[in-house]
Amino acid sequence: MKLKYLVTGGAGFIGSNYVDKLLGRGEEVHIYDNLSRKGADNNLDWLRKQHGKESFHLVQGDVRDETLLEKAVAGMDVVVHLAGQVAVTTSVTDPREDFEINANGTFNMLEAARKSPRKPIVLFASTNKVYGGMEDVEVIQETDHYRYKDFPGGISEKHPLDFHSPYGCSKGAGDQYTRDYYRIYGLPTVVLRQSCIYGKRQFGIEDQGWVAWFVIAAILRKPITIYGDGKQVRDILFVSDLLNAYDHCIERIDHCAGQVFNIGGGAANTISIWKQFAPILERLLGEKIPVKWAGWRPGDQLVYVSDISKAKRELDWSPQIDVKMGISELFYWVQENRSLFRG
Repeated sequence: MKLKYLVTGGAGFIGSNYVDKLLGRGEEVHIYDNLSRKGADNNLDWLRKQHGKESFHLVQGDVRDETLLEKAVAGMDVVVHLAGQVAVTTSVTDPREDFEINANGTFNMLEAARKSPRKPIVLFASTNKVYGGMEDVEVIQETDHYRYKDFPGGISEKHPLDFHSPYGCSKGAGDQYTRDYYRIYGLPTVVLRQSCIYGKRQFGIEDQGWVAWFVIAAILRKPITIYGDGKQVRDILFVSDLLNAYDHCIERIDHCAGQVFNIGGGAANTISIWKQFAPILERLLGEKIPVKWAGWRPGDQLVYVSDISKAKRELDWSPQIDVKMGISELFYWVQENRSLFRG
């Protein structure tokens, strides 16, 4: 059955990829975006070239505008809430704006969905940052990476929440509000705690989207700074695998409404941010990559790996694109689209 989708942040990296997928299978798609992010206009142009100028409906608006958002949500079957302030460093510089966008903006979206007679499915893009610094989790240092001593499969959804940084607090507030709107109002919501999503159409910068940033910087010969020792480990997930998780949630909403899922690469798709990443990138580039080294940044976790066993079990979902394949796809896409990254 054809559904009506609203994708907030639909002109962004994840959003434009999901809109492309939805349009490709004939869904009715509405994009709600303030177009403030670099690359947003390019992403909209790309969608129009792929699917036609009138293939989607665009509402240029901010999630802080509750009246406009309420109108946009009315009549939707599914709301995929991706709009937000995305950088920890920005949240530290301007915590009020971060709160207004991430916490209050998510609240506005949930209220709009609650007031809608359609009671749409709501997917909320949360973050692994809700688990905080996890200073009590013991970490072992290896030659080129760190690893958990006692969590070989990663951190599960049962791990205590410990919001750290204004960004962690604002996204954590949205995370818990989204979950509670199912418990209190019966709104069919799902929280997805996402971990290091990367892929095509990602205009990464130093403070956000590190996988894409390193690829872009290496190809364009821009300076790269590594903070810490480069052994910090993350599980990374290619964007197409994330979008499959969204679809699985919607298809199984009767089963998964009100639940929280870790969605990341999991233990099979981990990489240290430079010691293990650099050899892959240098092999693709065909040369050594010079970098500058700087001190540790506050709150930088030595390791974060998502335990995705719940998603595998209850959503019948698992990543299909491994680390080397995904980085290669991103690398060749950036090479073919250099002009998008200049200036």
